[in-house]
Amino acid sequence: MDLKNIFSQLSMGNKDTVYLSVTPGVGLELIQLDMVTKTVKNYSYRPLEYKESLREIQDIEAFKTAVTELFDELKINIRSNIVLNLPMVLFGSKELPILLADEAVNEALISEVEQSYVFRRYEPIVSWSDAPVQPSGDLRKLFYTAIQKKMIDEIKAALLELGANLAGVQTSLTSVLKALDFAGLAETQMKDGVSWNLMLITQNGYSICSMVGKNIVDFYEEPLAIKSFEGDEIYNAINASAQIALMGYPANYLYIVSETDMVSAELLAGRLQVEGIVNYLENNDFKKQDVIPVGLDVLESAAHKISLEAIGIAAGSAVTMPMTFDFVGSGDVSIKDNPNEIVHVELGSLEFNISPNSAKNIALAVAIVLLIPVFALALFVPVIVGKKQAKLDEISSKKQQLETQVNSMEEQQNKFQDFDVNTEIKKILSSNRAKLMAYTALGDSVPSKLWLTYFVAKDNGKFNIKGVSSNVEDVYTFFRNMKDSLIGTHLRLHKLEMQADSVDDAVTVDPAQSGSNYEFELTNMDGSELNPSVQTTEGQPAESKQQAPQEQNTVNNLGKPLLNFGNNGN
Repeated sequence: MDLKNIFSQLSMGNKDTVYLSVTPGVGLELIQLDMVTKTVKNYSYRPLEYKESLREIQDIEAFKTAVTELFDELKINIRSNIVLNLPMVLFGSKELPILLADEAVNEALISEVEQSYVFRRYEPIVSWSDAPVQPSGDLRKLFYTAIQKKMIDEIKAALLELGANLAGVQTSLTSVLKALDFAGLAETQMKDGVSWNLMLITQNGYSICSMVGKNIVDFYEEPLAIKSFEGDEIYNAINASAQIALMGYPANYLYIVSETDMVSAELLAGRLQVEGIVNYLENNDFKKQDVIPVGLDVLESAAHKISLEAIGIAAGSAVTMPMTFDFVGSGDVSIKDNPNEIVHVELGSLEFNISPNSAKNIALAVAIVLLIPVFALALFVPVIVGKKQAKLDEISSKKQQLETQVNSMEEQQNKFQDFDVNTEIKKILSSNRAKLMAYTALGDSVPSKLWLTYFVAKDNGKFNIKGVSSNVEDVYTFFRNMKDSLIGTHLRLHKLEMQADSVDDAVTVDPAQSGSNYEFELTNMDGSELNPSVQTTEGQPAESKQQAPQEQNTVNNLGKPLLNFGNNGN
């Protein structure tokens, strides 16, 4: 019988375990589950401001007040072990040499996450886990998540001041996955070998978690200013962006979970055109029914607020996931009682009072008695010890050789720190995605009596489109279609005028009878980009300086003009 089982049977005053979740849109949630019936037996919440842009609790004093009120309302002893769910700040993957020690891996991941704008202000804490599918060769693939160390320290200090102990901190992505498993909402998708995508909609955009069963195999996040859209514009924006993103993650199922009241998962599921079966779940005010049943002690008005994150964090060890991330401990609550606190213990028919320190001393004495035969046996095997020492020396020699190789590899990597392959690949994919959306929009938006004479799509998301139409109505139709298709590009009608040989003709000719065409220009470039100043060099002729802007405006980013794209109106 090990020491853990001895402590368990003695029941020496273990603190209760209470689960809290900081959930944007809800606030601070306190929840306890009945694992046998899979129901919520205790729940309440308090509003708590969370700054989405900085990914942090706005006021730590408000957090302390909310914690105190929740424990008082539910009549729970605040001297408890608390496991906390926090919104995900950063999640990603990286491949590193397989020979790197854990300390070196942690340093490499910290260097990676410090590139994010959030961690340029505050030091990160990183938690990582090996990917279920590993690449061949000398590399290992890791998934990692990070959160501000300052936030963890402030929460820990606030709870300690109240008399509580912070036993674990996990993030919303894994909590949502555990909730879907615990409630049986993704039972089909989480079967071994089944490929599916989890799409999470938040106020900052959306993310796609590519899954095989319960294993995370890839992750993609697309920032999107959802609050800047009105009405159905947000669905068009998500649809236009996600259609391309989901092409890179073919799967049998798509599961959409909306975390924001601005987007209905049901409406979005009906608009996305993807292969496979689409399921959805409202984790917002569009929710029509509770995720899991609630007990009679839970108020009906509060039950509607229960989030997936709260259920997932409270599920604890009842749900096992291949990859777990925790910023405080393993997530298992350890015994951290007052060593001098006297506890009443019932062991069968025996009843007695004992302090935790006394119990530990008793357990230590028992352990020593059990170890005496082991020490006695060790006296009779000196020869074996000598052989083991020889093998240890050999292993130590090999270890030194490997450490030398690792140091050499690290020196080689340090020489190439200025070039980040992953960053360059993401830049190329982002540029190609923007251009593909632009070309798709052109193909769908050109009216029958309008044609294009010029088109430029730059890597920085700037566009310049010129064309001719036989009537003004088609110009405005084309403008509206392009603006709806290229969401967030701030496209504007820069030019609209009638074609004429002279100024007199433009003034006197009746457009309706002359059959004249109209020239137009759509762009999101400013004046300096449309007419860039010519950089002069010493000794360059004036004529060549004046010709440079004209030559620059006659070609697109592919190196040749785009002529007669569309119908010429005949």
